[in-house]
Amino acid sequence: MTHPVDVHVGKKIRQRRWLTGMTQQQLAEQVGIKFQQIQKYETGANRVSASRLWDISDALDVPVSFFFEGLESDGDGASSGSVPADIMADKEALDLIRSYYAIPENQRRRLFELARVLSDVA
Repeated sequence: MTHPVDVHVGKKIRQRRWLTGMTQQQLAEQVGIKFQQIQKYETGANRVSASRLWDISDALDVPVSFFFEGLESDGDGASSGSVPADIMADKEALDLIRSYYAIPENQRRRLFELARVLSDVA
């Protein structure tokens, strides 16, 4: 049986990898392991050792503490409205964020204001 902390760390690895646009293969190559091992980490099937987590954090350009953020609130099931409790675990949300930041800044601000207006109307 998988441990909730291993599942949480795996989700955070996947989340950050998606946000950076990195594939499992690319991350595995940077860390020096096979991509299947990244798959196992991301599902929580395998635990990530401290030294491996250090390498992953370096490859994904985040501090090791990133992988433990939000751990206390996992499992409370809290969500507001139709927003999932763990929005950053949603691939569609991550793709949207990545696309949003690919837009030039001046257009991004206008898009953000439009989204705020539309969400206030809904």
